[in-house]
Amino acid sequence: MTLRAHDVDGVEMVILPPTRDLGDGFSVRRALPSAHRRMVGPFIFFDQMGPTAFRGGDGLDVRPHPHIGLATVTYLLDGEIMHRDSVGSVQAIRPGEVNWMTAGSGIVHSERTRPELRAAGPSLYGLQTWVALPKAQEEAAPAFSHHKAHDIPSIEADGVTLTLIAGTTDGLRSPVPTFSDMVYADILLAPGARYQLKAEHIERALYVLEGQISVEGQTGRFVPHELVVLKPGAEVVLRADGGPARLMLAGGEPFPEARSIFWNFVSSDPERIEQAKADWRARRFADIPDESDFIPLPDEPKPVHYP
Repeated sequence: MTLRAHDVDGVEMVILPPTRDLGDGFSVRRALPSAHRRMVGPFIFFDQMGPTAFRGGDGLDVRPHPHIGLATVTYLLDGEIMHRDSVGSVQAIRPGEVNWMTAGSGIVHSERTRPELRAAGPSLYGLQTWVALPKAQEEAAPAFSHHKAHDIPSIEADGVTLTLIAGTTDGLRSPVPTFSDMVYADILLAPGARYQLKAEHIERALYVLEGQISVEGQTGRFVPHELVVLKPGAEVVLRADGGPARLMLAGGEPFPEARSIFWNFVSSDPERIEQAKADWRARRFADIPDESDFIPLPDEPKPVHYP
């Protein structure tokens, strides 16, 4: 994880996430957490999945694994994932739809490619983020909600299409059930189109998926796979340079308490993470119906306390 130098007013830092190969041709780019920036608003984890074209017969196979203290948000640009969890949810997610899974006190889920899609060599491209829960909701009851693409609000004007995945912005409010002030949006810019990014939320970051963007009136461009963290209060006008561009906007109000993270566990209390580790080793988490395999607890250092 490295930083890129820049001289753009209103930008705090530009993070270049590393690529991780998870096998079978499937890779992710992890922009958060990084050594340079642990969270942006409530977002504590930000992964770009793919784009990947699996070989015939292959597909995604993320075995059952646990979470606490967070909500996972899955948003696809291509392909499909079958989600199953320990509260009994069985739900395929497709492009433009949103899966929001509240882990709270503890949930187990798996993510796989359906057998009938494997023969042709399925494709997969999307994002998975984790949103840390406010301290008062860290032990909320686990829950899952799925939202169809036609239920996700969007606006289109002057070559800009903004789809609001979660939270609020630009007069829109997503139906996805959030627990704190936040914004998570998919923004498409036609060539040369401009979008004014207002200071509606304290912390914000832009993740460039496709094309190039610049800040109006300034030199320098931001290119795919860069996480551009803005300064609090900065208002900038973004422009698509040299063609169309696509970016994700993520952020919100930061929490007053620090968060610790270990593997899939997030908490404001490091001891709670130790308890979750012990519970997973002892198989005290609820099981996913009809699934018996699982990912063992990794051998990692103790949780890192993030400021």
